[in-house]
Amino acid sequence: MPYVPVTELSQYVGKELGRSQWLKIDQQRINLFAEATGDFQFIHVDPEKAKKTPFGTTIAHGFLTLSLIPKLMEDILVLPEGLKMVVNYGLDSVRFIQPVKVDSQVRLKVDLTDATEKKPGQWLLKATVTLEIEGEEKPAYIAEPLSLCFV
Repeated sequence: MPYVPVTELSQYVGKELGRSQWLKIDQQRINLFAEATGDFQFIHVDPEKAKKTPFGTTIAHGFLTLSLIPKLMEDILVLPEGLKMVVNYGLDSVRFIQPVKVDSQVRLKVDLTDATEKKPGQWLLKATVTLEIEGEEKPAYIAEPLSLCFV
């Protein structure tokens, strides 16, 4: 993660910060997420039944793809120097645009949309992130994650 003085955070607002490396979403990852959450809907875990759907294959859980945000943006999001910790503060919005089919490659595009000092030493960073799917025109989703930084 790039670290900058808090006085320079505003210089990054409104700018694209970059894109993550591609990540393959395979059936094992989908199955492990189903195990962790108890969500065994056939569209995620049963390749034979999923073949008969309009998608023609299994798809990743929407929340699985959202859960990748912290990992995919860890080397991209600009953070304040002197950072002691950063916590997930939630999401302002999420729009799922199309599903991520099994064995797709995805990457995250990150734009910083706001940096606000909530309290002394606490900076709230808002980003707009787009989960791109390799070879697809439309992304999987566009979301607005919030990160609370303690300096």
